[in-house]
Amino acid sequence: MREYFKFYIDGKWVDPAEPATFDVINPATEQVAGRVSLGSAADVDLAVAAARRAFPTWSATTVADRLDILRAIEREYTGRRADLGAALTEEMGAPAALANGFQLDLAAGHLAEAISVLEKFVFSEQRGQTLLIKEPIGVCGLITPWNWPLNQIAVKLFPALATGCTMVLKPSEQSPFSAQILTEILEAAGVPAGVFNLVQGDGPGVGTQLSAHPDVDMISFTGSTRAGVEIARNAAATVKRVTQELGGKGPNLILDDAEFAANVAKGVAGMMLNSGQTCSATTRMLVPAHRMAEAIDAARAAAEQVTVGDPNDDVTIGPVVSKAQFDKIQALIRTGIEEGATLVSGGTGRPDGLEHGFFVKPTVFANVTNDMTIAREEIFGPVQSILGYADIDDAVAIANDTEYGLASNVAGTDLDASRTIAARIRSGWVSINDAVDFGAPFGGYRRSGNGREWGAAGFEEYLEVKGILGYEPEA
Repeated sequence: MREYFKFYIDGKWVDPAEPATFDVINPATEQVAGRVSLGSAADVDLAVAAARRAFPTWSATTVADRLDILRAIEREYTGRRADLGAALTEEMGAPAALANGFQLDLAAGHLAEAISVLEKFVFSEQRGQTLLIKEPIGVCGLITPWNWPLNQIAVKLFPALATGCTMVLKPSEQSPFSAQILTEILEAAGVPAGVFNLVQGDGPGVGTQLSAHPDVDMISFTGSTRAGVEIARNAAATVKRVTQELGGKGPNLILDDAEFAANVAKGVAGMMLNSGQTCSATTRMLVPAHRMAEAIDAARAAAEQVTVGDPNDDVTIGPVVSKAQFDKIQALIRTGIEEGATLVSGGTGRPDGLEHGFFVKPTVFANVTNDMTIAREEIFGPVQSILGYADIDDAVAIANDTEYGLASNVAGTDLDASRTIAARIRSGWVSINDAVDFGAPFGGYRRSGNGREWGAAGFEEYLEVKGILGYEPEA
């Protein structure tokens, strides 16, 4: 039983101002895995005050100073990988191979990218008579979700540290263990007191307080579109910067070529990773209508290869994170059936042999139309929808017919055609054949959010731009 009852404020582990605890449920067993304290407005005030005091000194550090800290974090992180992986499996049900592999590698990759960007980032530049300076924005509130806990912290924490900001982190109360261990890593690496602060808690108790706090200069939030709207409203009165990475309903446009069946299978397997709990998952697969039957066969075979079970075993996917999430997914699967989509595999209920835990059957629907609920709403579970298109113009129109615009993919052997199609898709991230680049900006159009993370673009969100005019006198 894990018990984390202290917050990390001003370089010390401290008791909460108002004692209150939250039971963290292991989604594979439905049993309590641990307890954490829930923060309040008083804890937020203390953490923000610490970050405000630390800001003048930290913001004045040199690039070399900040690189030293980031490299120290990198060393400490490597030594705690096993602890972090075990925490991820316990708190949100990631299979051990995923938790100890890709989940940890993503965060490590963002740390390495932050070091690389900082080594060559230009913080001042003279243009004619004017000096342009990029300065840290100030105290940042970082609010992160449960689905990729370390990754979502990493894309905020490391750019904020690298640019000279101070911060208060509120991780999801459903996946607090890994954040607690990461805080121990930062402490061991020598991050100065007040630069980084951790307050565990829920949205109303901590997230809302951070968003509305007059001494917080910026909020970086990842989560649902619904919660993102509330955060923006709470932040509006203090006119702080708000960056948001929200929901997605990404298209995976499969081209009509010799690799068609392989790309369908790859797409199904990829979107079901992490039990489908990925905002950038391409949950709408677009295939040529005349090859729908072939797509169904390939998708069914791929889904049948997705094993579900105890995340400590050798399985492809574990449970979804909570009963609320399980119930939502079940309701949407039922809706897909009721609205007339063809159920190719999976369906409602737990997989055979699993009587406990929030396990969802790997589910594929075909003959989906873009007006169906399962094509419009973010399901956030292992549910793939396959839609048919008449031609490329029709495919692009379907891809763009969504209120979201986070991540998309074009899969095919014709690179020129893929490039042309990718340029037409209204999405912040468009991969060709599932390419990944830690330096590429990640973020959304429309209701998928605003602002960008990853790489140098992620640095820009934590910086203000100052112009000093007349810096160089006229000739």
